[in-house]
Amino acid sequence: MTFVDDVRASGPPSLRRKDKGTPTDLRDLEAVIRTTEKPVREAGVPTVSVVIPTLNEAKNLAHVFSRMPADIHEVIIVDGLSTDGTPARALSLRDDVRIVMVTQRGKGAALTAGTAAATGDIVVLMDADGSTDPAEIPKFVAALVAGADFAKGTRCVPGGGSTDFTVGRKVGNWILSNIANAMYGTAYTDINYGYNAFWKSLTERVDFTCDGFEVEALMSVRVAKAKVKVAEVPSFEFPRIHGTSKLRVHRDGLRVLSTIFKERFK
Repeated sequence: MTFVDDVRASGPPSLRRKDKGTPTDLRDLEAVIRTTEKPVREAGVPTVSVVIPTLNEAKNLAHVFSRMPADIHEVIIVDGLSTDGTPARALSLRDDVRIVMVTQRGKGAALTAGTAAATGDIVVLMDADGSTDPAEIPKFVAALVAGADFAKGTRCVPGGGSTDFTVGRKVGNWILSNIANAMYGTAYTDINYGYNAFWKSLTERVDFTCDGFEVEALMSVRVAKAKVKVAEVPSFEFPRIHGTSKLRVHRDGLRVLSTIFKERFK
């Protein structure tokens, strides 16, 4: 697996600090991380890194970035060798964006790389297609600040919802969530949803390494096994704006089911 964290340009004057960051050592992940100036951290306020995996999502980034809260510490685009100029588009829209290039395929591999590169106190994982709303980030942060270790988005409680949840996906998600709940003693309502946040320090206790679309389920069951505090956060899922989904419902559903069982008996 190869990661290259590209140049991050200076942020707006109000977000600059006088000292420059030092390179982050991620050699154990065969990564080269180059950091420049970072936003100032206010006393007592956690910094937030937003990790967004991309593969040919150039047309969606303007919408996603326009919804991003102003006080985000860093936005990390983890790109799987897009052919539509996604990294260049990201830099044209936001000059402080960090670009991490990955050669290993799979959403899980991208999220693993982005999480490793994150320098904030809190890591938020979301999608690049416009389905997850960056304006909801403060709700996830509030849940963590209130005492949770892991904030899990859910479309299946009051305040949440979806305009992109087909009957088949909804039924499959309900079945998989209840299987996980029965096996791990949890109360998840939406185990497959990809909008999640956690304290970066949690990665010292829980290994989130994964390759494929089953990454959300793997994270959910591993935090359950670690007995950390999980808070569900109502979230609304919108339809993809441009392009086609990389999700393959039946194949990825089986991978999720396999992950739930394998993790239980590891």
